[in-house]
Amino acid sequence: MPEVLKAPLAVEFPFTRSLGPVQSAFLTGLRERVVLGVRTGDGQILVPPVEYDPVTAEEMRDLVEVAPAGTVTTWAWNHEPRRGQPLDTPFAWVLVRLDGADTALLHALDVPGPDAVRTGMRVRVRWAATRQGAITDIACFEPYEGRPAEPAQPAGHTGQFADPITGIVAAARLDYTYSPGRAQSAYIHALSDRRTVGERCPSCHKVYVPPRGACPTCGVATSEQVEVGPRGTVTTYCIVNIKARNLDIEVPYVYAHIALDGAGLALHGRIGGIPYDQVRMGLRVEPVWTEGARYPDHYRPTGEPDADYDVYKELL
Repeated sequence: MPEVLKAPLAVEFPFTRSLGPVQSAFLTGLRERVVLGVRTGDGQILVPPVEYDPVTAEEMRDLVEVAPAGTVTTWAWNHEPRRGQPLDTPFAWVLVRLDGADTALLHALDVPGPDAVRTGMRVRVRWAATRQGAITDIACFEPYEGRPAEPAQPAGHTGQFADPITGIVAAARLDYTYSPGRAQSAYIHALSDRRTVGERCPSCHKVYVPPRGACPTCGVATSEQVEVGPRGTVTTYCIVNIKARNLDIEVPYVYAHIALDGAGLALHGRIGGIPYDQVRMGLRVEPVWTEGARYPDHYRPTGEPDADYDVYKELL
């Protein structure tokens, strides 16, 4: 059996959101080395602040300034920091109740080891050297010997700053190792030999390309390999007018569903070698390979007469 493939894969996209007045004041305050919370209707001080009371759902605007020092309420040791985390050396994740606050803020604590962390220890904010209005303006927390003021009374704050932060961009990213499994590994290995291989369902006899290892209709395993194509028929298509990042293809171009000869399922492919406005349903096409490629670069017309609609209508 061919080796089952696997490869690292990252899914990433930026998420952009606007900020309401409370979140705007909180993040702008961090840029100015000020930590703000918000007072609820029953007098609780929430840090980080939220815009609506978690009990009554009423809008909250009563901002207060709390101290940049506080007390660890609980913690966990991170022995192997990951990409994008606050520190690149082992550190503790801590929940810190800042002096004057009634809730705890999650962040990193820079200490040499887990023996240096304990619930109840005093810590303070270590500010980032360059601040831009984000939670990362708090570089981390560090141990602190100072005692909280008695009593800790947070001062009111207008939330007004010059050049307030009105929006943020958060990068969502998922890193994982992907394995296509036995069936698709065989499909990819065949592509390296410029062959397209599917698998036939033993019940409905449909040939799936790419193969899935099981028939999604009948629910039975598939193992019989069937070579299909290389020619096929355009079943439907779209014209792409927006240039994708990192894709060196000039727009407009055509992306199509192509039913390879002998396949019971259409696959995706780009159509080239013909003006985009001449691509049509039923067009007969063949793959075009580039040197060293593991899959066709695009499909081009074969010059054959168009396929009859009845031939491919079930594959739309």
